Amino acid sequence: ITENRRPGRVALTAVMRKTLVILNAMARDDQPWRYAAPS
Repeated sequence: ITENRRPGRVALTAVMRKTLVILNAMARDDQPWRYAAPS
């Protein structure tokens, strides 16, 4: 059962890490959130 959840958990961890890196950079540079223009 835990074998099936592992890839999803790895992906979730990667997304959380990326979000934290972005938020940390925003806090460091004192920048507001900028919405990306839809492409």
